[in-house]
Amino acid sequence: MMNPFHLAIPVTDLKKAADFYQNILGCQRGRASESWIDFNLYGHQLVCHYVETPHEENSNPVDGDEVPVPHFGVVLNFVQFDALLKQLRDKNQSFVIEPKIRFAGQPGEQRTMFLKDPSGNALEFKAFKNLDSLFKS
Repeated sequence: MMNPFHLAIPVTDLKKAADFYQNILGCQRGRASESWIDFNLYGHQLVCHYVETPHEENSNPVDGDEVPVPHFGVVLNFVQFDALLKQLRDKNQSFVIEPKIRFAGQPGEQRTMFLKDPSGNALEFKAFKNLDSLFKS
């Protein structure tokens, strides 16, 4: 098993962030204060920190899509990916990049989807056809 990561992100509304991460993505809530909340994102520590000003967004072209930069996410297996996709569709979530297969037939073939949280943070969830190809070029 890989070591869990810790990621801190800016959010402009902690209540909306809590609703999104708990009720839309299904993350378990952990410790909190008046200015931050911890969440369990597939075994990784995600910390939402309140900020007054949202961040600037950019994008880069990747396999025909304009991928939001910055973004973060989790590599899932196909079962997890499909369950999350169903959960997101059942909750009428919009996608920045609709679920698709990227790099079809190439090393690194993967299912991917992008969405944003209420503060505009871009999230990518992906699942590899072959996890051993995660870093292959």
